[in-house]
Amino acid sequence: MMTMSEFEIRNTVSTDLARLSALDHTIDTDYVWQLDLHRESGQVEVMLREVRLPRTVRLEHPRTAKELPDTWHLRPMFSTMKGMEAVAYIRFTDEIVPHVVWITDVVVGKPMRGKGLARKLIGAAEAWGLQRGLRKAIIEVQSKNAPAIRMVQKLGFEFCGYNDQHYATRDVALFFARSL
Repeated sequence: MMTMSEFEIRNTVSTDLARLSALDHTIDTDYVWQLDLHRESGQVEVMLREVRLPRTVRLEHPRTAKELPDTWHLRPMFSTMKGMEAVAYIRFTDEIVPHVVWITDVVVGKPMRGKGLARKLIGAAEAWGLQRGLRKAIIEVQSKNAPAIRMVQKLGFEFCGYNDQHYATRDVALFFARSL
C-alpha cells in the first residue's frame, strides 16, 4: 500500500514533460452526462442527467498529450512525482475569469488512479490561488467524463455552467465551482 508521503507535488519542469506526455490520458466510463436545453417564451431551461451507456466507452482527453511539451509554459502547472517518476499533473490559470483559479486539466496515470492524487493536485492549485488572493476555483470537465464529475462533486464543487463546443473535439465542457 502506498501513502501520500511517497508522492511530491511540485512545479512542473521541462524534464517532466516527456514522462507526463506518456501518461495514459484516457478514461473508461459507463456513463455520460447528457445536456438537454429547452427554450420557450424567452426562458432557457438546462437539464443535466447522468445516462448509463450500453457498453463501456474509452474517452480521450480533450487536449492531446503530444501538445503538452509545446504548451506547458503557457500556464501554471504542477506535477506529482513518485521518486523520479512523473505520475500526474494539473494545469490551471488565473487569466480566464477575474478572482478565479481556473483548472483546465487534471491527469493521473492509470496505475495511480484512486489514490487521492487528483484531489491533492486540485488542493495545490487552490492553495496557489489563495496565495494570490483569488476567491473561487472553477474546474472544467468533459460531459462524458462521469468519473471526474463525480469526483469534483464529492469535493464540494457545484455545477455553474457549460459550453457546448468548448474543446477542439467539440465536446461539451461542464464547469463546476467552489469558494476558496
